[in-house]
Amino acid sequence: MIKKLFPLIVVLLSGCTSVDFDYPRTQSAALSDTSDTYVARKVASLAEGRAKTDSGFYVLVDGIDAAAARFRLADIAERSIDVQYYLIKRDSVGQEFLYSLLQAADRGVRVRLMIDDMFTSGYDADLMALDSHPNFEIRIYNPFNRGLLGRNLGAVANFRRVNRRMHNKSFTIDNQVTIIGGRNIADEYFGARTDSAFGDMDVIGVGPIVQDVSNMFDSYWRHQAAVPVEGFIKPLKDSATVLNELREHYVVHNAEMVNTPYAEAVIERAYELVESNTNGFSWAPYKLIYDTPDKGIKGKADPADLIIAPLRDSLVAVEREIVILSPYFVPEKVFRDSLIAIQKSGVKVQIVTNSLAANNQKTVHGGYAPARKPLLKAGVELYEVRPDARIAGTEYVRSDGARSTLHTKSYVLDRREVFIGSFNFDPRSAYINTEMGVLIDDPLMGEEFVARIEKALPRQVWSLSLDKKNRLVWQGMKDGEPVTYSKEPMTGFWARLMAGFYRMLPIRGQL
Repeated sequence: MIKKLFPLIVVLLSGCTSVDFDYPRTQSAALSDTSDTYVARKVASLAEGRAKTDSGFYVLVDGIDAAAARFRLADIAERSIDVQYYLIKRDSVGQEFLYSLLQAADRGVRVRLMIDDMFTSGYDADLMALDSHPNFEIRIYNPFNRGLLGRNLGAVANFRRVNRRMHNKSFTIDNQVTIIGGRNIADEYFGARTDSAFGDMDVIGVGPIVQDVSNMFDSYWRHQAAVPVEGFIKPLKDSATVLNELREHYVVHNAEMVNTPYAEAVIERAYELVESNTNGFSWAPYKLIYDTPDKGIKGKADPADLIIAPLRDSLVAVEREIVILSPYFVPEKVFRDSLIAIQKSGVKVQIVTNSLAANNQKTVHGGYAPARKPLLKAGVELYEVRPDARIAGTEYVRSDGARSTLHTKSYVLDRREVFIGSFNFDPRSAYINTEMGVLIDDPLMGEEFVARIEKALPRQVWSLSLDKKNRLVWQGMKDGEPVTYSKEPMTGFWARLMAGFYRMLPIRGQL
């Protein structure tokens, strides 16, 4: 009897604090009257003599640079900051980031923060406090129920809905400058963590790209899946007190951080990146691509409005070379066979992804591993990032033994079309989560992209091949000498056993 009633109990209790998707929303949109701001004047000087349809781009590979750019832009924002992220942790960078948004709100800047609900557990009071600020509004994409049984059991009853997450990443100030790419807001993405370092990539954009990002943001902001926090979180008894306590906490944390070597490096780079680096932007034609927010509602999104449509059009137009960087590379059979056909047509295909030792998602490795032999047999070049790879921007806090992980989601076609964004080449990015990115048509950027990869390959990755018995072989360098491995390098028996186990699970479509 209990077994029969349990599903009903879960549904009832998980719905005790249900999500009000019809909660009244304050109408707002990206500001259009920002041409008199400080940053607008800077952008106008950069854009002089440029084609009206081109945008300027500055690639952020170094984690210190990526942090510095965000903090400096938040500091000089005058009218608005629009923020959209999958993940903001309550760690050093996460707290400093939220503090920078709160400081902006305190000086009168309108802040709109939209985050996914996957990693907000325990943050409800902070979210409600920040949202109580008259200049700070928060909406959560596809929130979990806050029932008596908690988020996790509530998710069981609502799996088809909460399985769909917003993976977009954008940061826009005064509708004049934007940052988009692969980084979430957490220490590991910005070189601030001692035990883990993510190699990632963002791009600063100025020019028409900014309005495109703002239009995308607005489409998500007003969508029914983006719910004001009041629509599902219990109200605070004294919002003003909690907000002041949170502000004081941020002040203390900032004082502890400001004299560290990491903070000093960020401060030093911040001015140079935003104020002085006027010659570092590449101006080029581009296309912002993204999923409709309807993708968060199963069966509602039109396939033509999904990011995979323009990505497919881009990839099939390749003539000579494809270089793909994807941390969670899980090609479905159709895509795997397409890559094989492209390789056999005479196009050079290179793929860089994580090794088992470097991958922070071991289940994903189980989904990727079966594709290796078919790709290698066809002549595709396959490289796996080492866990001891050097990640730019980690030198100020990184300790010996920290694990490196590729997190960059990018590709370059024919050394001229570059994609930078949030899209992983896996089923989850293609069909479940919402994603975004930009295609930049710039031969110089494409050449620099490939040159950077070619320079890193000998030291940062293992090259995969097949021996005469069709067994996988990993080749790389150790202490300046070439080495060959017949098993997943730098892994133990247990890790390899679990990777094999994950390969057998029927979860490939969720990876």
